[in-house]
Amino acid sequence: MSSQKQHWLKELPEAFINYRNDRTIYEVECIVPDLAGMSRGKAMPIQKFSPNHETYLPISIFYQTITGEDVELDIEDQWAESDIVLKPDMTTAKAVPWAKEATLQVIHDLFYRNGKPVEMAPRNVLKHIVELYRQQGWKPVVAPELEFYLINPNLDANEPIQPPIGRTGRQGAGRQSYSMSAVDEYGSVIDTIYDYAEDAGLNIDTVIQEDGAGQVEINLTHGDPVDLADQVFFFKRIIKEAALNHGMFATFMAKPMKEQPGSAMHVHQSVVNIETGKNIFSDDQGEATETFLHFIGGSQKYMPLVMPLIAPYVNSYRRFESDTNSSAPTNVEWGYDNRATGLRVPVSGAQDRRLENRVIGVDCNPYLAIAASLACGYLGMLEKAQPSEPITGELEESDYTIPMTLDHALNLFQNTPAIRDVLGESFSMVYEEVKLAEVRQFHREISPWEREHLLLNV
Repeated sequence: MSSQKQHWLKELPEAFINYRNDRTIYEVECIVPDLAGMSRGKAMPIQKFSPNHETYLPISIFYQTITGEDVELDIEDQWAESDIVLKPDMTTAKAVPWAKEATLQVIHDLFYRNGKPVEMAPRNVLKHIVELYRQQGWKPVVAPELEFYLINPNLDANEPIQPPIGRTGRQGAGRQSYSMSAVDEYGSVIDTIYDYAEDAGLNIDTVIQEDGAGQVEINLTHGDPVDLADQVFFFKRIIKEAALNHGMFATFMAKPMKEQPGSAMHVHQSVVNIETGKNIFSDDQGEATETFLHFIGGSQKYMPLVMPLIAPYVNSYRRFESDTNSSAPTNVEWGYDNRATGLRVPVSGAQDRRLENRVIGVDCNPYLAIAASLACGYLGMLEKAQPSEPITGELEESDYTIPMTLDHALNLFQNTPAIRDVLGESFSMVYEEVKLAEVRQFHREISPWEREHLLLNV
């Protein structure tokens, strides 16, 4: 290996250097998040890679549904399969802890051959929203919370998903929120997640048992939106690999089991002044500012219109069904320390004043969901949108509801010029068409319920 390559290897993060432990690095994974938030890319020998290395992928990776089906779009020469350029962001360099040999993974940013960022790349969409904030002198800060299920390996898609067998030999039970013994039941998996996170240089704030059988929540420390979306991207892979290491699956489906609650990705959001570093949601006396109320007002106004980005699949909306042990909010009401509302203001000091978005499902693409949520608040601050009165106690009914099916959500998203302009019309068009194709695919399927109840009874 050349001295130049040896030089940049020495500049990698300390966590990777510790993980490597003087072992030979054989491979680098050059990865990008696709529309679903999953990893695409190429692996190459370490000798071929450098921080200035460029590699290429066909732009059609963004023209596919979750099933891999290609979608016809109103794009000139769509199937000419032109290449886009992948450029490494070395700040994202991480270990691949589950690999047998010392392996490096690096998230890459995507550009056209003329140097222009690829509009439909999710990481670029989020960077664009952060840049809009920067132009106003603002810096958004977020903190995601990831809920997921550990499950028995599901090898037949026609069979229901089952909770895993824990260390006691018993199948996981629900309704064990915050139980330390329930966390300990899957302690070996949690320990491996911690080990992998340490090797990758990622920090976990807290781990708790959630309400579902085998349902776990991992909270991340607040920070820059792109960095936190990167962390969610890495953590989803880490968690799945850790589970496989112990003979389980980890799933980020929004609603994997009928009788168990769904999984969310709550996102805490605040905004600081770039020059002063102060939270613009609080004034000098520590009280909530008009700007904070405008952020809430924009979230109420636009959140129902961006649901395809924060609840992106047909299954996402099963999480909101009230008769299936759901605690997910079906509204964008807001309130102080009120978990019945979709938008919650947690108890905090003035500098930590924030708005928690409780509507987002964990099946989302983290880049797109965070971008969409911040875009709603951004438009509210620009438009000086006024929120409703805060809600106290439980809700009987709400004037601020969300769409309850993906079909309805896509219909609303099609008619949102302000949101589509902020997110980018090129991205919005591609994303909408991919989601419409996925809905059509789903509606062509014949479900077990139909076979059970209609086959001989109609």
